[in-house]
Amino acid sequence: MPIFYTQKELQLHLKNIDNQRLSIGFVPTMGALHKGHLSLMEQSLKENKITILSIFVNPTQFNNPEDLKKYPRTLENDVKLVEQLNKNIIIYAPSVEDIYEGNTISTKFNYDGLENQMEGKHRPGHFDGVGTIVKKLFEITNPTNAYFGEKDFQQLQIVKKLVSKYKIPVTIIGCPIHRETNGLAMSSRNERLSSEARNEAKIIYKILLEAKTKFKNLSANKVTQFVEKEFKKYPNFNLEYFEIADEDTLLTCKRKVNNKKYRGFIAVFIENVRLIDNISLK
Repeated sequence: MPIFYTQKELQLHLKNIDNQRLSIGFVPTMGALHKGHLSLMEQSLKENKITILSIFVNPTQFNNPEDLKKYPRTLENDVKLVEQLNKNIIIYAPSVEDIYEGNTISTKFNYDGLENQMEGKHRPGHFDGVGTIVKKLFEITNPTNAYFGEKDFQQLQIVKKLVSKYKIPVTIIGCPIHRETNGLAMSSRNERLSSEARNEAKIIYKILLEAKTKFKNLSANKVTQFVEKEFKKYPNFNLEYFEIADEDTLLTCKRKVNNKKYRGFIAVFIENVRLIDNISLK
């Protein structure tokens, strides 16, 4: 299975593919792969002749140094998982030096306000880091299609805006959230939880489902109050935010409008691990 550690090596390999004008699917990840990541690769394999997977823990999108330090790094196991799925997937696993070339800072981006909502409020500079790495990776891999999970729905919308504003010739494809059997959204951060906390964290999705049901008849404000009240029943959780927002603008819903798509967004701490999730409120 082809694995490349530098962009120079990868691009030399891709030159031949470019000459053949084969479609390239790209799945950017930070590693610690799980079934959610594998589903993105499976979709790319179906829709493209070539699939590239990047594995890179991007320092510029972490506003908490401790979170960066503790983020799971499991490259050897990740490679085995990819190999089991399909030996033809190209892996790009660069170093920080290869990506940033001694200048590990973010570019400033304007996403027309999308960056100021939810995660942007609570993680200053996060989406500058996301835009920086995604733009760099697109320039390195030059993909036809790129695949992102809807668990990071705000990130998905921001990447779409980045591509639109910078006229990057790639189609962004959002893929459904994959969940563990208890409903917890699959995330690399789940690996940091004890088995007890991982089981208890099923309450996040349970409350989101209840919020979806209540949103049919109640205002956004009433549903938000319900979620906040529910989490007070669970002392092991610290609810950072729950917001109902317009899917397109990500602006908080003040009053429901017909024909608009709304989504509930949540961030919760358990055992000092920050988990995010969201749900369509259609």
